[in-house]
Amino acid sequence: MTFFSLPPTLAARTNRIALRDPAFISDLHLNAAQPATRAAFVRFCAELAPQHAELVILGDLFEFWAGDDDQDPVGQDVAGALAQLAQRGVRVYLMHGNRDLLLGSAFCARAGARLLADPTLALVDGRGVLLAHGDAYCTRDEDYMKFRRKARGALFQKLFLTRPLAQRRALIGQARATSEAAKAVKAMEIMDVTPSEVELAIAKTGVRTLIHGHTHRPGRYPHQIGGQSATRWVLPDWDLDAAPPRGGYLRLRGGEWELAGIAA
Repeated sequence: MTFFSLPPTLAARTNRIALRDPAFISDLHLNAAQPATRAAFVRFCAELAPQHAELVILGDLFEFWAGDDDQDPVGQDVAGALAQLAQRGVRVYLMHGNRDLLLGSAFCARAGARLLADPTLALVDGRGVLLAHGDAYCTRDEDYMKFRRKARGALFQKLFLTRPLAQRRALIGQARATSEAAKAVKAMEIMDVTPSEVELAIAKTGVRTLIHGHTHRPGRYPHQIGGQSATRWVLPDWDLDAAPPRGGYLRLRGGEWELAGIAA
């Protein structure tokens, strides 16, 4: 028996789902400083996502999340857009990223979303697919992996959530600044996935498709595992405030996977 209860971020997560016609997104990093990106997400929920049976968000929906007690207007707007989508019959699934680990059951209740474990096995149109945020495979970045193990710990999260909200926001801001400074001097390949880790994860599950975000290197990546072909799809990050704007989602079209863009 443990001496602490699980924080809401670690409660009620599923690691197996069946999907009929999903749209996959990740790494939107929604925040007050990028209004065009937020507006594009609201339009996506109103216009494009309802064309699918499910919307699956594979982490980093927000630039940061200090806890479900944070009444930040961006979070409220996003929860409202997702709730309206859910009310239209689209199932909404949400996975933690490295930026929004503290998203919990209260936010999911407001948004009509269900939390997914990282990774999750999905049956999509009769095919097995492994879903992940993607940061777990970036094992060459040893400093980040140490932070990841700490930040995803139940006790660490429980204690962090006992701090006043203003202090939590300040500490997260400091951590983000430190992270950005560290990334500026790291080689790009260190921050990308380790191919052998990806291939091990695929081999363990027996699937032939992996979908993840995190690396901001969207596209289709082929792998050879045990003499068989496998495919890794990396989801695009969103920044509709940038020049040129970027963003997109992964969908099935005619039984084939396809990356589709998002209009600014």
